[in-house]
Amino acid sequence: MRKRLFPALLAGLLLILAAAALALTSPASAAPAATPQEAAQALRDDPVYVDPGARDQLSVADEKALEGKITDADKPVFVAVLPDTAAFPEEGLLQTLRSDTGITGVYAIRLGDGFDAGADPQVMPTRAVENLTAAVENPTTAGNADAQLNAFVDRAVEQARGTAPASWSGGGGAADESGAPVGGLITLGALVAAGGAGAYAISRRNKLRKEEEERAALDKLRVVVDEDITAYGETLERLDFHPAEKGADDTMRADYERALDSYESAKTKMDRATHPSDVRGVTQSLEDGRYSLAVLEARRAGTAIPARRPPCFFDPRHGPSVADVLWTPSGGAAREVPVCGADEVRLGQGEDPMSRTVDVGDGNRRPYWEAGPAYGPWAGGYFGGGLLPGLLVGTMLGSMLATPAYASEYGGGDFGGGAGGDWGGGDFSGSDFDSSGFGGGGFGDGGGFGGGGFDGGGF
Repeated sequence: MRKRLFPALLAGLLLILAAAALALTSPASAAPAATPQEAAQALRDDPVYVDPGARDQLSVADEKALEGKITDADKPVFVAVLPDTAAFPEEGLLQTLRSDTGITGVYAIRLGDGFDAGADPQVMPTRAVENLTAAVENPTTAGNADAQLNAFVDRAVEQARGTAPASWSGGGGAADESGAPVGGLITLGALVAAGGAGAYAISRRNKLRKEEEERAALDKLRVVVDEDITAYGETLERLDFHPAEKGADDTMRADYERALDSYESAKTKMDRATHPSDVRGVTQSLEDGRYSLAVLEARRAGTAIPARRPPCFFDPRHGPSVADVLWTPSGGAAREVPVCGADEVRLGQGEDPMSRTVDVGDGNRRPYWEAGPAYGPWAGGYFGGGLLPGLLVGTMLGSMLATPAYASEYGGGDFGGGAGGDWGGGDFSGSDFDSSGFGGGGFGDGGGFGGGGFDGGGF
């Protein structure tokens, strides 16, 4: 009797232990949805968060694969897969998630069958995020969360600035699928004590990394800008104009004074430049000066004052353009570009234009549009006002600046120099960030893409 009773008791005890273990380790399938704050906390530890209520959207294996893709790229890209429930209201969700996570980066949310994304402008410009979002809101990917999120991440990790936050490197604190920390009570005191020192160390490391990136980019730009300033100075010398010369009037002297002021302004701005974005002001001054010289030349020759046009696309040192011609870059699509008179003749005769070349780092020189994104501020100063995006479509410079639209903005928010604090990609900024990159306070308020928010993937 006792022999039969013992196995029965043992079996019962094992059943109780198994049930307890199951309750501790696998409650995710029945766990209630989390909150935006809990999702944000999870994103501090890993780049992808899948709410228990949305597990049918993305499997554990697919989640891990997506995480691996982001961490391998070392980019601050965050993905949240959430259920379309009252726990995650559409309005303000993207901004709330960014604020509570507190890390600069690119944020994508799959809410039910809908999708939206936003980014800190210094990590990725708003228009670039809009283009990426539109690209994945199509029938091919919208119905498949894994396909849609991978399509977005593939593009985002190529275009996002900055690096992954240091908090990802060691992973998060051990937790089960429900998000409940295992051993959290044991380590909570130590984490609180170390939190302040850790946050300072991370902030310091990120600041030093950003300063190093800025110095390297500025040094590369300085070579090109110094060449431009020198060329402009030589143009002034060849002008052979004297304010007191015969035939000179006040308008000519004013043109000449503006040309000289532009020269001095460019040199002063370059001497004071501390960030790559400062270069944009230098080339703007040079562009202003060259137009003043073109006006002065027209007055002296007694011809019509030239219209204000952008500089020659192939080399801004050629001066203001005189016409727009159709041009096709290698491997790209045809587009109209502004050209100087000499390049217009060359193209008309089937010859190559006299293109501005820059050092690409391997001892060779290539046209600037085939170089890297460091030349964005330089080109942006010459071709501001929204012109540059169309000029750079399909070129290497355009694609490396996230999207062609970024080229016209590059220099306002590069290397963490945008609004909302001096934070770079992957830095801890808390709530100090530019909300314009996250829908301006809510989906549908100008920041929701594909119709103004989560729309089930329509565009």
